[in-house]
Amino acid sequence: MKITCNREKLLHAFQTVAGIAPVRSPKPVLHNVKLDVAVDSATLMATDLEVGIRYDVSGIDVDAPGSVLLPVDKFGSILRESSDGTFRIESDSAGSTVRGERSQFKLPVADPAEFPTIAQFGESACYEFSGRLFRELIRRTVFATDNESSRYALGGVKLEWQDNLLTAVGTDGRRLAKMEGPAQAVGDPPPIGDVTVVPSRAMQLLERALAEDGSEIQIAFRQNDILVKSPRAVIYSRLLEGRFPRWRDVFPRREKSLKLELSVGPLYAAVRQAAIVTSEESRGVDFTFGDGTLVLSGQTAEVGQSRVELPITYAGEPISITLDPRFVIDFLKVLEPEKTFTLDLQDSDGAAVCSTDDGYGYVIMPLARDR
Repeated sequence: MKITCNREKLLHAFQTVAGIAPVRSPKPVLHNVKLDVAVDSATLMATDLEVGIRYDVSGIDVDAPGSVLLPVDKFGSILRESSDGTFRIESDSAGSTVRGERSQFKLPVADPAEFPTIAQFGESACYEFSGRLFRELIRRTVFATDNESSRYALGGVKLEWQDNLLTAVGTDGRRLAKMEGPAQAVGDPPPIGDVTVVPSRAMQLLERALAEDGSEIQIAFRQNDILVKSPRAVIYSRLLEGRFPRWRDVFPRREKSLKLELSVGPLYAAVRQAAIVTSEESRGVDFTFGDGTLVLSGQTAEVGQSRVELPITYAGEPISITLDPRFVIDFLKVLEPEKTFTLDLQDSDGAAVCSTDDGYGYVIMPLARDR
């Protein structure tokens, strides 16, 4: 194999793919990224046997096609540390040589034939979704998952499709994030079942690998795995095993409640200030709404007290609820500062429900605090 490549373009692609390669594995071959070069294309591949990716690389001129295994740590360091604009990479059974404009490296190679096969996207029946919207869907839900849960499959994002809407749900049992957007069925894909929980790690890889433009992506669900195809990448992941909570039951049905329109940016700043005096033992911040003001107050015996006031358009009876500020911050920081959202409150014991006008919902369970 002989190629000449643009270092910056190869670096971006390599970093996207290398995040999947395991740091530790009984199979040393998995510590590599495979570069497969044809006459008119070049593809990087990595897998940990649970998640895999194929990523097309641009900016490569091919002199001789072939395949090579590139060690994640050493080759990644070469790409990052070099200031050369172009690299020439040659590989044969004796090893690989990486030549820059002012540098040269020799690396040992393993047999590319030993690298596991990574699935390609061959499904004609699938679901189509906006890549930009899918990235936003991941960003707004994956932070709420819980990789430590053993009772439920909470270490991933649940995907559902109904009435041309794709819904994603993440929860850790104390808060729940739900995002939905339009998706079209192509052909006659099998219905999405109850076990379509995609591991958080795979969803984070998808967020990095999908283009930020408006390109369409295709999603295919099989019995135990999912395939996602974008114009540049194909990502495969096994689905999580286990039950997922009945998430629709988490959203309360209220006939009478307090609904407030709040601005993201000012509230984000206020919550961060109030949270300064919280600790692992005393996490709660009191949110008191009334008389045109939201008062946020925190207190920890060994740290101190905080009181932050924020003007709001509410002058009714005071209502107070204690929330974990980290959960509120997680919700606010995935939204644009200028955006507004609706906060639905019943009382100090009921869940706080946040919603936006673009299909995003977030539920936070209150904390009990002794005064």
